[in-house]
Amino acid sequence: MDPSESKAKSKLILREKLNFNEKKINKIDLFVNNVLAYNQKYNLISFNTEKEIWGRHVLDSAQLVKYIDSDQFKSLSDLGTGAGFPGIILSIFFSDIITFHVKLYEKSSVKIDFLKEQIQRLELNNVSLYDNDYQSHKLSSDYFVFRAFKKLQEILRISRETIIGPHKLIVMMGKSAQDEINKASKGLIYKYKLVNSITSSNSKILLVDVKK
Repeated sequence: MDPSESKAKSKLILREKLNFNEKKINKIDLFVNNVLAYNQKYNLISFNTEKEIWGRHVLDSAQLVKYIDSDQFKSLSDLGTGAGFPGIILSIFFSDIITFHVKLYEKSSVKIDFLKEQIQRLELNNVSLYDNDYQSHKLSSDYFVFRAFKKLQEILRISRETIIGPHKLIVMMGKSAQDEINKASKGLIYKYKLVNSITSSNSKILLVDVKK
């Protein structure tokens, strides 16, 4: 798909299906331009996905708002946020809810510098950035999102051993999602749901409700 066509289609979905208003879409537009500009010198995202950034990165991240209840729950953590997908996109969406807080964890110094700049430029007052490995922190949030982070088995270990208190996991997965779940969840009693991604027929989103 042509980049301009992908951008227009993605914006339409953001607006009509995911409830992003024009102010938030404009912030995303600015953020995307900053990612692409920064990517000319530093590897924030794969160069092969630059032309597909609106569908491959923005919309893929934005769809997660459907699974986050900001009325009942008040915090979200993105482990290994990278260039800010999905963390920055989600923080833009929830930016007008002063009681909802987003925590970004990233260990790459290059990406940390980029994220610090974006948080200031986009005036995201609902975001905290942790510039160290997630294992150096006490992890506590209502939601934890994972996109291109680690294998599911490791994510479940982090959930079990590192995250404090009850929480919900949102894990973005590929076409072998069910096989991975079957292998990783043996012996676990967590309730989970596997839903389709809106960006690819091969992609799935795993929703896990962890009671502790």
